[in-house]
Amino acid sequence: MKLSVNGTIHELAVEDDMPLLWVLRDELGLDGPKYGCGVAVCGACAVHVDGVAVLSCQVLAADVEGSVTTIEGLGDLAEMQAVQAAWLEHQVAQCGYCQSGQMIQAAELLANTTSPTDADIDEAMSGILCRCGTYPRIRAAVKTAAQNLKGA
Repeated sequence: MKLSVNGTIHELAVEDDMPLLWVLRDELGLDGPKYGCGVAVCGACAVHVDGVAVLSCQVLAADVEGSVTTIEGLGDLAEMQAVQAAWLEHQVAQCGYCQSGQMIQAAELLANTTSPTDADIDEAMSGILCRCGTYPRIRAAVKTAAQNLKGA
């Protein structure tokens, strides 16, 4: 199978029923997407497929049509740069396990919503579980990132 990940085409010999998460981690060595629950509850495995956040533990690699972007590949995206800066400013991360999923989701939200409300942020981020409970900091960071993008 051919799979475009972070701008590179990979030819892979994997089973058709292998989840995208395992292809990314085990076959390509990308450790940004995390295995958290395996049942699409925690969101630690979030990646973008053609700019839309998906939970890679529930997507079969053979079913992926389009380009996959992991947290490792989002560095040049303006939304991701704003999110990273805001995450540091608000000291969002504690244990850090959910952060790649949180940042993937936040980047998608900001790409589609220039002035997110609390409700927009809560809805968009609701699929990403933070066991440390940093939700108020996440919301503040997303708002700061949105403001910074407007000023850019």
